[in-house]
Amino acid sequence: MTHTPKSSPPPPGTALPVLPAVPAQAAPPARPSEKPPAPPAPPTGPRRTAFAEGLDQLRSAATTEPGRLRIIGALLALLVIAFGAVTAWQMTDRAAAADDVLTRSQPLSSDAADIYRSLADANTAASSGFLAGGQESAATRDRYERDIRTAAEKLVNAAANADPDSPSTATIAELNRLLPQYKGLVERARTYNRQGFPVGGAYLRYANEKMQEQMLPAAEDLYKKENQRLSADYAAATPYPWAAIALGVAALAALAWAQHRNYRRTNRVLNHGLVAATATATVVLLWLVVGHTLARAGLDDSFDHGVRSLNVLHDARIASLKARGNENLALVARGAETKKVGERTYDAYDYDFGTDIKDLAGYLAAAEKLADDDSGERPVTAAMGNMQEWKKRHAAAREQDENGNYQQALDRVIGTNDPTGECFDSVDENLRTALAHEETEFKRAAGDGRDALTGMPAGVAVLAVLGAAGAVVGIGRRLSEYR
Repeated sequence: MTHTPKSSPPPPGTALPVLPAVPAQAAPPARPSEKPPAPPAPPTGPRRTAFAEGLDQLRSAATTEPGRLRIIGALLALLVIAFGAVTAWQMTDRAAAADDVLTRSQPLSSDAADIYRSLADANTAASSGFLAGGQESAATRDRYERDIRTAAEKLVNAAANADPDSPSTATIAELNRLLPQYKGLVERARTYNRQGFPVGGAYLRYANEKMQEQMLPAAEDLYKKENQRLSADYAAATPYPWAAIALGVAALAALAWAQHRNYRRTNRVLNHGLVAATATATVVLLWLVVGHTLARAGLDDSFDHGVRSLNVLHDARIASLKARGNENLALVARGAETKKVGERTYDAYDYDFGTDIKDLAGYLAAAEKLADDDSGERPVTAAMGNMQEWKKRHAAAREQDENGNYQQALDRVIGTNDPTGECFDSVDENLRTALAHEETEFKRAAGDGRDALTGMPAGVAVLAVLGAAGAVVGIGRRLSEYR
């Protein structure tokens, strides 16, 4: 058995031997099944919008000539289309308003004036028939019935053309409610008058009160409302379409710039597509300016020499009807109605007659100034002469009545020997002639104004599409040179 000797420790003070360093063993290689660690994820930020990406693409496209041409072509087409669309929109509104002036608002304004005239004339005819006593003439009766029928027909027409929620509708409904009540009072007055009962005069005065205080103010209110609608239609039809004009100028300026740019880069004078677009835009702009100017001139002429004269003549006719009614009622009431003015007391109906005659004189003077030809001035001048004669005859009748000569006063008002009724009829007939003339003048001028806009919205839309197509084709010809 062999024994291994034990090594004895070195003696004290002996240096220990330095052993060489053992190199560190390298890490074993990774197994094929193990994956390397994933790199850290980049920080996430807000995603870019499609608009921002499109803007970047647009910027990059603008750095090349084909890209710039595409942008220019799109902008030119858009500008021409916008010009055509705004022009068609604005001229459609103006053409509709011009048509309303001619075919709706002015005729309805005249109808409202006719409603007032018919009601006032019916009241006058009723008082004239009452003055005649039990022997009311067939002509007076027929006149009253015709006026009532005319007023009813005009009210139906006004109701059919009024907007359901408009203020005019409520006024028309009120007149339709009051008209049968008035007719009933007049019939009672006639019945008692034929029987010789004085209460007939009270019923007639009550009917006149309903007419003067309720029906005629309502008819006058309807007339004013229809005139306001007429003024609103004029205000919608006549303003210049500045937005369309500004877009037209901008479109022409952009087309001119594009052609100048094309000339500088290619030394070519004309680009057929851009020239066609410029031509169509020029035609649209000229059509817009000239057409609207002619339409505005026609509508302004129809207002200055038609509507203004018609309004004054309607007012004159209404004043004459009021005067005739008050003249008759002064005899019916026989001083039962008085009015105190200052320190003096007047017969109420005779005082109102004087006020109405002054109004009539003022309206006739205004109508004479507005008349622009002999055909319009002649009947107004004749009506002025009739009015002066009326005032003289009325003064003579009042003198007889104040002296207690009632029958003589009655003969001077409704008799057969130069009565005041003859003057009233002449005034009314001359005013009717003047109204017919001014109505014709209005229709001619307003028709010319409306016709100047005929076909413009549709024609402008077609030309705008052609102009935009021309701009696209013109730019496309330049783009084809880069392929």
